[in-house]
Amino acid sequence: MVRGPKRERTAERMLEIEDLNVWFGSGRDRVDAVKGATFSVAQGQSFGLVGESGSGKSTILRAITGLAPDWSGRISVAGAALNKRRARRFFKTVQMVFQDPYASLHPRHSVDQVLGETLYLHGFRDIDACVSKLLDDVGLGQKFRFRYPHQLSGGQRQRVAIARALAPEPDLLLLDEPTSALDVSVQAEILNLLSDLRAARLLTYVMVSHDLSVVGHMCDRLAVMNGGQIVEIMEVAALRAMKASHPYSQHLLAASV
Repeated sequence: MVRGPKRERTAERMLEIEDLNVWFGSGRDRVDAVKGATFSVAQGQSFGLVGESGSGKSTILRAITGLAPDWSGRISVAGAALNKRRARRFFKTVQMVFQDPYASLHPRHSVDQVLGETLYLHGFRDIDACVSKLLDDVGLGQKFRFRYPHQLSGGQRQRVAIARALAPEPDLLLLDEPTSALDVSVQAEILNLLSDLRAARLLTYVMVSHDLSVVGHMCDRLAVMNGGQIVEIMEVAALRAMKASHPYSQHLLAASV
């Protein structure tokens, strides 16, 4: 059965990151990808992580989901501190949309299988009705239900990936460059879809992007990263006004003009 509108959470902060360090390897081969990151995201807010490639922004998302297992510090979601393993209920609260819609879908699974299996794993009943609603919610409709990834455009594949992330009815979506692999003509459509879904479902977003115009359109606040560290946290109004405090942030803004 399709569930009704979700109740608004009473927790003021959906995500809290405190003194987060993430590393890969050990000994002489150790690489410190994130160093002492601290920020929080309120329920219903959209928060951006920006910086050049290799600055650590995607690594933060992977640490939250458990895909980067070597970390220290504190990560709290909806008031619950995370440990090294993610319980199944975690994935009913947090879902991630990856950068590449071509790699994120199984090539031999139809859209119906992709969504139906996700719903089944999360304990939903009346899966047929749930799949239909998800496809409608992401603007695809029923004609795409039994198609395979190779029969879809990049934008359509990303809509399926978004539908899959929405299937467990999460509160927090982690968006890792969700439009960077798409044609420019399609990017705006996906960003507008994400904006509409956030409003309709009371979602909280953490969005990684190297494109400051995307962050300016989608986010309320943002953190600027350089060399694994957060050098500045600012309101999106300051971004739009080209006002930054840290020299690196000023460099990024100047380079985006």
